[in-house]
Amino acid sequence: MAAPAAKFGVLDMIRSIARFVPAALLLAAASLASAADIGQIKTSKGDVSVERGGATLPGTVGTRLETADVLRTGPNGSAGVTMSDNSLLSIGPNSVLALDACRFDATTHQGQFDATLSKGSLAVVSGKIAKQSPDAMKVRTPASVLGVRGTEFVVEVGG
Repeated sequence: MAAPAAKFGVLDMIRSIARFVPAALLLAAASLASAADIGQIKTSKGDVSVERGGATLPGTVGTRLETADVLRTGPNGSAGVTMSDNSLLSIGPNSVLALDACRFDATTHQGQFDATLSKGSLAVVSGKIAKQSPDAMKVRTPASVLGVRGTEFVVEVGG
């Protein structure tokens, strides 16, 4: 009689695992999806687009941003972006800003932010990354690399 009881216990264990696996997969997928988000467009005026993986998306309010996205504004365009560390970016007309790298740990506030402004204007109010590690935030232009040590700056690139 002991054998059937053991067999029943194994079946119960298999059923329990089968119930757990879909939930674990959903949690893992949600975690990966949120890990890709590095910021969000909060304001958008005029021509604003996001280039991602060869596709061009409209840069509308609420658009989630990912590492390697390129934000473009037209002659009448501007955008305001809030990054995951609460850095605020304001992108002016006729601008091209590539979000090269962004990592942020919400617990330790450690991370890295690298962007490239190839033309146009960008105003930044740095967030938690720069406050925690002043060397962790950089903005590149065709002529320079700005290491963010303070909390606010504006840069303009002709072109």
